[in-house]
Amino acid sequence: FEFDAVLPVSARTGDGMAELKQKFFDYRQESVHFFDDEALTDQPERVIASELIREKLLYNLDKEIPHGLAVDIELFDEREDIINLSAVIYCERESHKGIIIGKGGAVLKKIGTFARTDIEKYYGTKVSLKLWVKVKENWRNMQGAIHGFGLD
Repeated sequence: FEFDAVLPVSARTGDGMAELKQKFFDYRQESVHFFDDEALTDQPERVIASELIREKLLYNLDKEIPHGLAVDIELFDEREDIINLSAVIYCERESHKGIIIGKGGAVLKKIGTFARTDIEKYYGTKVSLKLWVKVKENWRNMQGAIHGFGLD
C-alpha cells in the first residue's frame, strides 16, 4: 500500500494525537446535509420506544436473561396530550417469562414504570404504557425475526 502518512500514536501518553487529528482535518470533505438540524435520530418513533423498553429490561434483568429479549410495539397512538403504547416483550424460554413478570408482576411493573418515565421524557408528553410478555422460542435464529423487531 502507498500511504500518505505514517503517524505513530501512543495510547498510554497520547503522544501523536495532535498530528493525527490534524491529518483527519486535512482530509475531511464537506458533504450534503442528510438530516434536519433539529433531528435527534433517523429511527422511527416505534423503534425508539421499543429500545427504551428493551434498555430497562436489560438493565434490570442482566444477570438472569442476558440478551434473549426483543420488544415489538403493537400500538403507537399519538394524541394531543398522551401517547398510548402497547408493547410485547418476547423471550426465548417459558422460564424467562416468569423472571420478566416477577412475583405478582412486580418486575414487569418496575420495568414498565422506568420505561414509561424515559419515554415521557423523550417525547415530552404523558404516556400510557401496556406491556405483555410472550415466549417465542429461538426467535434469534428465525429468519427475518431480527429484522421484524428492528434490531438489524
